[in-house]
Amino acid sequence: MPGKVTLVGAGPGDPGLLTRKGLEALRKAEVVVYDRLVSPAILALMPETAEQINVGKQASRHPVPQDQINRILLDKALEGKNVVRLKGGDPFLFGRGGEELELLAAHGVPFEEVPGITSAIAAPAYGGIPVTHRDCCSSLHIVTGHQRAGKELDIDFEALVRTRGTLVFLMGVSALPNICAGLLKAGMDPATPAAVVERGTTPAQRRISSTLAALPETAEAAQVVSPAVIVVGGVCALAEDFDWFDNLPLKGKTVVVTRPKERMGTLSARLRALGAEVWEYPCIATVPLDPCPALDGAMGRLSDYEWLALTSPAGVDTLWRWLEANGRDARALGTVKLAAIGPGTNRELAKHGLKADYVPEVYDAAHLGEGLPAAGKVLILRAEGGSPALTEGLAERNIAYDDIATYRTVYENPRSQDLRALVEGEDVTLVTFTSASTVKGFVSSVGEDADFSRMVGMCIGAQTATEAEQYGIPVKIAKAATMDALTDLIVEGV
Repeated sequence: MPGKVTLVGAGPGDPGLLTRKGLEALRKAEVVVYDRLVSPAILALMPETAEQINVGKQASRHPVPQDQINRILLDKALEGKNVVRLKGGDPFLFGRGGEELELLAAHGVPFEEVPGITSAIAAPAYGGIPVTHRDCCSSLHIVTGHQRAGKELDIDFEALVRTRGTLVFLMGVSALPNICAGLLKAGMDPATPAAVVERGTTPAQRRISSTLAALPETAEAAQVVSPAVIVVGGVCALAEDFDWFDNLPLKGKTVVVTRPKERMGTLSARLRALGAEVWEYPCIATVPLDPCPALDGAMGRLSDYEWLALTSPAGVDTLWRWLEANGRDARALGTVKLAAIGPGTNRELAKHGLKADYVPEVYDAAHLGEGLPAAGKVLILRAEGGSPALTEGLAERNIAYDDIATYRTVYENPRSQDLRALVEGEDVTLVTFTSASTVKGFVSSVGEDADFSRMVGMCIGAQTATEAEQYGIPVKIAKAATMDALTDLIVEGV
């Protein structure tokens, strides 16, 4: 029985513009066939278990010809696979999506098309250009500027000029001089406002504004490259007043997020919303210790403890895994009180209907140990090799405890030359550190012999900063150990 092919429009680049239906299809994919224009942030959403096939088409270069792409989709579907064809923008707007479905239809393979947000509207919008405005025009016309080698543009310029509407040309960078010349020859005013929006909706976006007559020269001087959208019409004159994207506080800044993959989404999303180019580089991963006889024993005598202390969301996750594996739920915790090192850990508890009875005012191990209002014994469930500051604080107060490692932190990425080049580059790179282990994982990936003087480690707390300083990394410390405070630190530090 054949599988199914879903054509998914990935949008113009900003991962926030991927539709919910598109994301749902992507998460269920067994095979993902994707193009060059799909942003890395969206590619990162592909299931790790999915077969990933890059067919990388770009202007004048088709490493995988269209007929072969069509055949790949058919063959994978005939293997019974759930296939997602991930395409930039919208698959049916100059995306050759219809061609890819023809072969599937001929062989009776089920398929679906999930529309995507087109760059024809999104890129101008991110450049401050509304494609329609009642004072400027009453129509919008989207035209392909693709010009086959050795052939003239097949565009009725006179008809376009007569519309007096906004004109948006896709895939037209190489044909820009011919497009402008065609409109001028057809009678359009040379002073008509015009613009090119390059790499629209991404942190690398540039808007080059000009007039119709001067746009080719202006774009050439700016060394515009594809992908870029050409906009012609009175609405382009509104760009300076309506440009919100270039005014974002982190626009043009690069931030490396080093949290574990399952934890980085919140911080990455916040930084992207502020305009940053985010490199998601999970330097560590958490691995449950299974079997864990010490945990089994402690959970069997849970009534011996007054407090259960958790020092990370990963610790909560490990605890919950143990409960589920043993056919238990939150009721198994009985009357034991819960302590969380900070609001992130407390939020993870809340996902399971639980709430911490104690969270220290300063979110670190030392303050948890010094402030935990315990009279009886404390059970600590945390990472292998956790900070001794917690147990030292309890010991100084003569509070008995069992400190049990329930998971191990491992360094996930091999040596990365790309990351090293970024860190040692001319531009200052901000790198987020949410724990001492993320520092160790980052240094392991980049190499201890790297020059860290050009980067700044944006640290969630003093203990994390101390670890970074041991490797000569310049640091700044958030006012509190929260994602909000870390985000504020990054904005203040640019």
